[in-house]
Amino acid sequence: MRAIMTAELRRVWNTCLWSWQGWTAAWASEKTLRQWTIVNALSVGLSFWVDMSPAERAVIWAFGLLILAAELMNTGLEEVVDYISTATDPRAKKAKDCGSAAVALTALAGGVAWLVVLIG
Repeated sequence: MRAIMTAELRRVWNTCLWSWQGWTAAWASEKTLRQWTIVNALSVGLSFWVDMSPAERAVIWAFGLLILAAELMNTGLEEVVDYISTATDPRAKKAKDCGSAAVALTALAGGVAWLVVLIG
């Protein structure tokens, strides 16, 4: 039992380490991730200034995290596309554009959440 727990703790540790390495690599190279992080920090601060319930605040924060997650996935997608080939290909453009659209839609959903909280 102890060996299983040790192996699982090592696995959790490695997952956290790899996730941190992914974050720092993206942070170093992706201006948009840094911009979305600033927007999220402002959004969290604003969520304390605006009168809202804890559930509404949680939704706002969750959408902010989803925007960052979408940006990280888009970064990963772009890296893979660029690694596979430097040639111009309509499929590569489509893949990158779809990743960008996913970030935009996630951000739009976050904006809608803010609107609903502010109007409601």
